[in-house]
Amino acid sequence: MFSFFRKKTADTPQEHQPATAPETPADAAPVAAAEPAAPVADVPTVPAAASVADTFVPAPQPQEKPKLSWAERLKAGLAKTRDKLGKSLASVFGGGKIDEDLYEELESVLLTADMGVEATTFLLDDVRERVSLKGLKDAQELKGTLKDALDDLIAPLEIPLDVSGHKPFILMVAGVNGAGKTTSIGKLAKYFQGQGKSVLLAAGDTFRAAAREQLVVWGERNGVQVIAQESGDSAAVAFDAVNAAKARGIDVIIVDTAGRLPTQLHLMDEIKKVKRVVQKAEPTGPHEILLVLDANTGQNAVSQVKSFDDALELTGLVLTKLDGTAKGGVIAAIAKQRPVPLRFIGVGEGIDDLRPFVARDYIDALFD
Repeated sequence: MFSFFRKKTADTPQEHQPATAPETPADAAPVAAAEPAAPVADVPTVPAAASVADTFVPAPQPQEKPKLSWAERLKAGLAKTRDKLGKSLASVFGGGKIDEDLYEELESVLLTADMGVEATTFLLDDVRERVSLKGLKDAQELKGTLKDALDDLIAPLEIPLDVSGHKPFILMVAGVNGAGKTTSIGKLAKYFQGQGKSVLLAAGDTFRAAAREQLVVWGERNGVQVIAQESGDSAAVAFDAVNAAKARGIDVIIVDTAGRLPTQLHLMDEIKKVKRVVQKAEPTGPHEILLVLDANTGQNAVSQVKSFDDALELTGLVLTKLDGTAKGGVIAAIAKQRPVPLRFIGVGEGIDDLRPFVARDYIDALFD
């Protein structure tokens, strides 16, 4: 090996070599190549003149989905109810003559959508009268007639909440555990902020530490102050919060209360106490008493409305989780049995998925 390198050294010119090697004469003996190094697995070659930044290819970014309008979200949220209702109504509206068999079939469909016996009976009588007045004969013409009848039934619930009459406007929120009460409060805070209102939250659910913490998180997310106490009762928290809102010039104060069942009479007495204490802090308040309902409970929601209304004299309702149930027809049952204004409906978990109730939008999303 030593002689090999000596031989090659002798063949190589010893003078200084320029940066660019001279051309090798055609008759020159070939120079033996050095033994190749171990191969490197699939490493891309970067040209000497290129920088690492020039060769970096960013990963493709996922395209953002276009934001759906409220009407589109409402339609998507009512998909379960619409599918259940639509499949049944397809046979009703499919054609043929309007007769007693068709009305019986329509009655079954409306009951299946959880509209309740009273609302169903009312709608059938209304549809019969409209069919008679218009002289309709074909079942395909019933769809528009049913939509109009339903609109007349639930339209009186469409009364938007106006908070401009008082400062602070005191909004008290009640509901059973699991109805989505605390989450709805967070969304309401965002809604009022969107109207340019300052908001203060009162964590009056002193029975559950998790409820206080959840409300504090919503407050941080919205940049809203939260009045909370680790101990004490709901009434004391509400009293302090109302006074704080008055001192700070807050536009809207939302008072959370502990979740309870209407059958828990001692707890219902406590929520009555919260209302009385709020009235001591502000004689004109509370200006709105909202009941949050879970649409999944169906006809049980009507019972809750009756019980809480008897105890507190409700001024408004919030119906949540319409996107998770096929019982969206319960709005008709509420309209017939206890027509408390339906202020807001919720069809998702997003902070903007709680919006004022519009009867015609709801009906269009339910049928089309």
